[in-house]
Amino acid sequence: MLTTPTLEKLYAMKLNGMADAWQEQRQQAGSTDLDFDERLALLVERQWLWRENRALATRLQYAGLKQAACLEDVDFRHPRGLKRATLDQLAPCDWIRQHRHCLITGPTGVGKSYLACALAHQACREGFRALYFYLPKLIRQLLAAQADGSLTRLLKRIARVDLFVVDDWGLTPLQPDQHRLFLEILEDRLGTGAALITSQYPVSTWHERIGDPTVADAILDRLVNHAYTIELTGDSLRRRPKQAS
Repeated sequence: MLTTPTLEKLYAMKLNGMADAWQEQRQQAGSTDLDFDERLALLVERQWLWRENRALATRLQYAGLKQAACLEDVDFRHPRGLKRATLDQLAPCDWIRQHRHCLITGPTGVGKSYLACALAHQACREGFRALYFYLPKLIRQLLAAQADGSLTRLLKRIARVDLFVVDDWGLTPLQPDQHRLFLEILEDRLGTGAALITSQYPVSTWHERIGDPTVADAILDRLVNHAYTIELTGDSLRRRPKQAS
């Protein structure tokens, strides 16, 4: 049997997982004990896994997460008010399917960014597209897009993702026009996507920090209502030996 042409055709059709599994089967003496249907099922399963892993890698690359994080590595031992039941409730990502939001607040160093990235990573594993922004960089990108005429394209890119992640909301004071830009992003995603926001400041102070009462009412109305809120407390984890957050 001429195996090389068959392998070449499998790779040409991007059936890499099936091609690799077939080569492994040919090198394993025990595989001949399986009937055709069993061997075919194993080949199809490998192709399915290869395709799913490749799609996940693409979604993670697109998300641009700040750090590699996953829910399985979250540390519940540190006293910071984080409940395992809360993450268990968020892990299936039903909140994203329902276009709800998640707000994570707490002092610096308690693991807000790690939790945000872990939840976004879980969303990618569940098949959702996420997009991560550190707030100051998001504002710089929006202003640059305004200047070069690509703002509409950037806003459409944000509007298309299932999960919009903004890290360190409120860390840098925004100008009124920048708050209105942020409101436009939320408006574009209303009823079509979820947002995940981290902040050092309690949600109760956001209205005052925004300043303009009308814009503040509009932003909080779109973010806070029906949102999951995780309020972290305690000392910085960075003071301890490096480990998962």
